Amino acid sequence: MELRKQPERHIAPDIPDEWFVAKASNQAEAEAVVRPSLSYWQDAWLRLLKNKLAMAGLAFLILLTFMAIFGPMMSPHDMTEQKLVNQNLPPSSKHWFGTDELGRDVFSRTWFGARISLFVGIVAALIDFIIGVVYGGVAGYKGGKADHVMMRIVEILYGLPYLLIVILISVVMGPGLFTIIFALTITGWIGMARIVRGQVLQIKNYEFVLASKTFGTKTSRIIRKNLLPNTMGPIIVQMTLTVPSAIFAEAFLSFLGLGIQPPFASWGSMASDGLSTILSGHWWRLFFPALFISLTMFSFNVLGDGLQDALDPKLRR
Repeated sequence: MELRKQPERHIAPDIPDEWFVAKASNQAEAEAVVRPSLSYWQDAWLRLLKNKLAMAGLAFLILLTFMAIFGPMMSPHDMTEQKLVNQNLPPSSKHWFGTDELGRDVFSRTWFGARISLFVGIVAALIDFIIGVVYGGVAGYKGGKADHVMMRIVEILYGLPYLLIVILISVVMGPGLFTIIFALTITGWIGMARIVRGQVLQIKNYEFVLASKTFGTKTSRIIRKNLLPNTMGPIIVQMTLTVPSAIFAEAFLSFLGLGIQPPFASWGSMASDGLSTILSGHWWRLFFPALFISLTMFSFNVLGDGLQDALDPKLRR
């Protein structure tokens, strides 16, 4: 919309000054209304940028990912290299995070543990996303008896103790990386399914979905093209909260000895080993893995809160 220029004072000398003041005020309001058009995702990103705590969490997670990939390469010491003459050395210029009871470099082992934690968290979140979106989308779209039966199954699984199920599966199948992922995802998709189902129940009665049904569009295409894109906000938020839950569960299992086994490192197993030596003055062995577990959990949670606010359409201006 092209705005007209303010009328010149000399054109109509008999018009009162108050008219020009009111005209200028209306024009300023019009200019404030006419702004560049932003899409939903562009507006969400701009609002997320204004959340300093969420951006700090995002920056830490990017740095953590970088160090998980390249951190072990920065150290001249291999994570599995054992030198008993260097056992339990405090942090120094040679060993930045110190060494453990076998003389292994804690710096290299910490970043290798970051690889394990991020891999478990991301893979578990992706599996929960796939199962939860498909299950919840079908239940919400079909409705009726199908929805009733499917959600009763969800409620039964939801009533089972999550950590107890994970521990039992880890004991039965034996410790290992893929055992942990299987144990975390066997019931971890329930929260995602319930969120997607609630969103689909609300959106499926909108006009554009009813129009697609009228034209005979297949159910799978309606879910994929119409329903899921409009539920991505809550889904993304749920995924950012699923990743830290999986990371903490992996660290907890490794702390109990049911996770990653030696010689490989995990934040949980490193914290378990460091706890037994904390009274001996070897504080660094517990401090660094516990620090990064805490910072990672905190960063994902503040990022999830920031995304929840940024993706809320009610807050869009």
